[in-house]
Amino acid sequence: MPTKASAPRLSDLVRGRTTMPTGSFLKHLPASTWQTMMEDWDQRIRSYKRDQLLPLDPEHRDVFIIVQGCVRQERFPLGSMPDAPTITRFRGVGEVVGEAKLIDGTSSVTTTCMTKTYVIPWRVNYMWRLQRHEPDVQLALLRSLEDRNRQDERIYATFALPAFQRVSMLLAHLAETVGQPDPTLTRSTTISGLTQKDLAAALQLGVSTVENAVSSLRRHGVIEAGYRKFIVHDLDALQDSATRT
Repeated sequence: MPTKASAPRLSDLVRGRTTMPTGSFLKHLPASTWQTMMEDWDQRIRSYKRDQLLPLDPEHRDVFIIVQGCVRQERFPLGSMPDAPTITRFRGVGEVVGEAKLIDGTSSVTTTCMTKTYVIPWRVNYMWRLQRHEPDVQLALLRSLEDRNRQDERIYATFALPAFQRVSMLLAHLAETVGQPDPTLTRSTTISGLTQKDLAAALQLGVSTVENAVSSLRRHGVIEAGYRKFIVHDLDALQDSATRT
């Protein structure tokens, strides 16, 4: 069993010792600007337990930068009545969540921690002021949101692709953005907190369809599936399955 990931250190984040996923807000943000943000604001990393909601309801006035862990965001385009359809997306390290509050303070999206998740909260008023005085912050946010939109289209909305390829693509994406190296297994990455039902909801596939895709990957030794986790043993093979036509 892999050991639990320790809490990230703020000093490591500020000094660039933690690699951020491509396309994320913290990847786009210049190191000097990040340093300025941390000096101007006496900030602390906060943790939220698995299955806990991030406080992004209209009563709260924070946005969050994820520095470790994974969250599931659910939107209800037709309203939140029982059995209403949902749009599910997973967000990970380096990303900003709650960014809509910078435009509309009443905005809210259900955001659930899939694992123990570490975040840095930022007051909306501070982010408004910061973007006016530090254009690099606004540019990094806009670039990250554009990258996120393109990534969402490629991963979640490619309905014409075979289900096996779509499941492989999502797992490869999660391994790169929320996965943790497994210290007990060489070159393996653990995606914690997610179930096959979660993958099915995000891809709008049947659970049995996802189970078949996962079983095929498991038979070929690419991944291993356990209780609320996937262990990726061969990321190259998984990425090959995701791009194979």
